[in-house]
Amino acid sequence: MGVSENLKRAIAFPREKVTLARTPSAGLEIHEIDGRAGAVANQVDLPPIYPEWLGDRLFAHTHGCRFNYVVGEMARGIATTRMVVEAVRAGCVGFYGSAGLSPDVIEAGLKEIKSQLTPQQTAWGANLIHSPQQPGYEARVVDLFLSEGVKRVSASAFMKLSVELVRYTAVGLSRAPDGSIRRDNHVFAKVSRAEVAEPFMSPAPAKLLAELVARGAITAEQADLASKVPVAAEITAESDSGGHTDNRPASVLFPSLVLARDRVAARTGVDANAIRIGLAGGISTPMAVAAAFQMGAAYVLTGSVNQSAVESGLSEAGRRLLAKAGPADVTMAPAADMFEQGVEVQVLKRGTLFAMRGKRLHTMYRSGASYESLPQKDRDWLDDVLGEPFDAAWQKTHAFILQSNPAEAARAETDGNKRLALVARRYLFMGAQWAREGTPDREMDYQIWCGPAMGVFNEWVAGSFLEPTENRTVKQIAWNLLEGAAQITRAGQLRALGLPVAPTDYTYIPRQFADAE
Repeated sequence: MGVSENLKRAIAFPREKVTLARTPSAGLEIHEIDGRAGAVANQVDLPPIYPEWLGDRLFAHTHGCRFNYVVGEMARGIATTRMVVEAVRAGCVGFYGSAGLSPDVIEAGLKEIKSQLTPQQTAWGANLIHSPQQPGYEARVVDLFLSEGVKRVSASAFMKLSVELVRYTAVGLSRAPDGSIRRDNHVFAKVSRAEVAEPFMSPAPAKLLAELVARGAITAEQADLASKVPVAAEITAESDSGGHTDNRPASVLFPSLVLARDRVAARTGVDANAIRIGLAGGISTPMAVAAAFQMGAAYVLTGSVNQSAVESGLSEAGRRLLAKAGPADVTMAPAADMFEQGVEVQVLKRGTLFAMRGKRLHTMYRSGASYESLPQKDRDWLDDVLGEPFDAAWQKTHAFILQSNPAEAARAETDGNKRLALVARRYLFMGAQWAREGTPDREMDYQIWCGPAMGVFNEWVAGSFLEPTENRTVKQIAWNLLEGAAQITRAGQLRALGLPVAPTDYTYIPRQFADAE
C-alpha cells in the first residue's frame, strides 16, 4: 500500500491505532494501521480517535450523554418532544423548544418526553427565554420546571440575570458527603457577549439571593451555596446563528468568553475549570465541529440544521425552503418579542418576503406614526400584508395583550403608535406560526429562523443521502458531523506530525449509519 493510500486509510478509520516509524530520509512514515504489525525501530503510536472523545469528557459524564453534542432548543416547539427523545437516544443532549409556549402546552410536552425516556436517560432539558413583555411568565415556567423535575435549562435572550433563573439554579444546590457543592439543576446560558456571560459565570448576586430567601423561595443554606459557585456551569457561545444573534464570528466570540471566564475566576475565586464553554452558531459541517473542539469547546450545539430534520416542528413546506438555502440566503428582521427595542433575528430570506415586510413595519413604527396618520398607500400596503383591515387585526391583538399584559393593552388604547407596534408584533409572531403550520397562502410571510450555516450544510450534503429532507434525522445529522470531525481531527494530527496530508483528505462525505453503530 502506497504512502497516499496509507494516509487515506489512517484518516478514514480514526478508531484504528496508527503506528509510524521514523526514517532517516523521510521522517515519520506510516508503518501500519490497526496495531497488528510487530514492533519497529523508532516507533511512534497514535491512539484511536473516537467521536465520543471530542470535547470535554466531564461534560458527558455530568449530563449522561455519549457525545459532547447538543441538539439545541428552537422556540415555540420547533425543537419538538420527538426531537428531544431522538437526540437523547442518539447519545446527545436534547433541549425542548418550550420558549413562547403556554405553561399548559409546556407541561404536556415535558410529560411526553418523560414518558418516552427511562429515568437513566437524563440528557435532556427545556428552554427558558427572557420574556420582558409577559410579566410573570418566567416565574410560572420555572415553577413548572421544578415541579416536573427538569434538571437542565437552556437560558436564551437574557441580557442580565433574572431572579427566577437564580431561583432555579439555587434550589438545585446541596452539599455532597465529601463537602463539595452538588449541582442538580443545570443552566446552559446562551450568550453572545462577554459582558452578558460574566454574570452567569459568577456567583449569584447577594441582592437576588436575599430577595429569594426573604420570600421563602430558597433556603439560607441554598443562598450560601449559590454565593460560592457560578450561576451557570455551562456557557453556550452563540455566534452567527439563526434567530436572536449578534452575528459574532465564532473565532472571535469563543476566545472572548474564555478570557471573560478567566477574569471572573480571578475576581470571584470560582474555579475557572468548573465553567465549561460550548460553541453554537455555524456548526453545520464536520470542519466546523472539528474546529470548535480544537479551539477548546467543551461541547457543540446545532440548531438550524435540525430545523430541516423530520423531527422538527417546522412544516414540510418550511423544511423544503430551508433545504434550498445557500450561505447568503439569510438576512436580519425585527424580533417579535423585542420589536420596540429594535432587536433583530436572523431569518431565511430566499423564498419569503417576511424580512422586507418586517423592516418596513419597524420603519413605520420608528417614525412615530399610527395607522391613522399613515398615508393611504401605506395603509393599503399594511392591510394587504396583514391579510385583513388593520382594525380587525387590532381587535385580535388587543384580546391577546389584555390577557398577557393588561397595562400594555391600556396604554395602546390611547397611543396609536403603540397600537401599530403591537399589531406589527402580532404579524411577526404569526410569521413563525404560519411557517410551523405550513399555511399555504402565507408562504411569502414565513418567518424561518436560519443562519448562514444552513446554506453550507446544504452544500455539504448535496448529492448524498442527506440531501432529501425526508432522510434528515437528528441522529444521522449528528453522527455524520461527529464522525467527520473525528476524521478531520485525525487528518490534522497527521499533518502536524509532518506527513503529506492532501487538502482533499479533509473532505468527509455523509454516509448512512445503522441504529446499532
